[in-house]
Amino acid sequence: MAAGALAFILGENSSLEIRLSGAWSLRAGLPEAASFQHELDQAPQVKTVAFETAGLVAWDSSVLAFLAEVSELCRARGIEMNRAGLPTGLRRLLELAEAVPEKKGARQEAGEASVLERIGGIAISATGAFGATFAFLGEMTLTVGQFLRLRARFRSADLFLLIQQCGAQALPIVTLISFLVGVILAFVGAVQLRQFGAQIYVADLVGIGMIREMGAMMTGIIMAGRTGAAFAAQLGTMKVTQEIDAFTTLGFSALEFLVLPRVIALVLMMPLLCLYADFLGVLGGAVIGVGMLDLSWATYFRETAQAITLADILGGVFKSSVYGALIALSGCLRGMQCGNSSSAVGDAATSAVVTGIVSIVVACGIFAVAFYVLGI
Repeated sequence: MAAGALAFILGENSSLEIRLSGAWSLRAGLPEAASFQHELDQAPQVKTVAFETAGLVAWDSSVLAFLAEVSELCRARGIEMNRAGLPTGLRRLLELAEAVPEKKGARQEAGEASVLERIGGIAISATGAFGATFAFLGEMTLTVGQFLRLRARFRSADLFLLIQQCGAQALPIVTLISFLVGVILAFVGAVQLRQFGAQIYVADLVGIGMIREMGAMMTGIIMAGRTGAAFAAQLGTMKVTQEIDAFTTLGFSALEFLVLPRVIALVLMMPLLCLYADFLGVLGGAVIGVGMLDLSWATYFRETAQAITLADILGGVFKSSVYGALIALSGCLRGMQCGNSSSAVGDAATSAVVTGIVSIVVACGIFAVAFYVLGI
């Protein structure tokens, strides 16, 4: 449901039409009557104010408060207010509000909100955010169902381009970070294990750590900062420029055409990037093992192969797929929720990175407990 919108149309015969559309809610904030006053200042010849509410799909007392201020401004300037275009219920409420004069001193002076007010505001905002998130996930579930039935509409060229952006173009940063993580794990382990003459177990430490946890997690965090933020910025910019509204107007589902290819691309590429990161991490550990602990390459890789199992590899790959879905959904969600300003695009990208990383860490903890219970 579209948010409440306000428009002013200056007509003939010194008339000004106020158009109310969308869903008006107190949660979205009270509309500013200052915009109406600005219109009157720009057009002092206005003698009549009328209303057009055909596009008003839902409203609460926020509209009533706005109309009361408009009525007060009209009385102060001697402008006739034609209420015929207002819904019957709203017109009656406005007449009732004006029938009883406002008690002097009834309005609370603007000041710092109390602790309870701030807590209430945070709770209302959190409730709205959770509701929007679950609505998005529900719509995406239906969209995935459309894809599985081969009825989803999106361009294959866009999918291949996104696969290239999420896969091949991410290799340099994944290479650097994964190699360094392997080096750091091996160095920290070598310093401790050398005291007990157990240098060979550095290979076990790096192999198990990278393949079971660190490979998938570090790749996910890298992609959250790189690709998740890019998804949010791209969709946010499209929302600011009203391209997403154009998709809806033309009869295309924005989730099918824009979000679904991004989710598919990242889910497909994350397992490959995870395996690549695992190899680079083990290679980084081998550099430390050979250069610092005087181990041979053959000995190091043989010990690594004995330490890890197929279940470790498959578990890491499965985790990476889930992380990819979480990153893509987080980035697209924040992009679709972006405001209508350039600064909102930056906020959406930042929020996408935070949401993606938090989701990855939470999912990693859940996987750790689940794998322990299953004995994997």
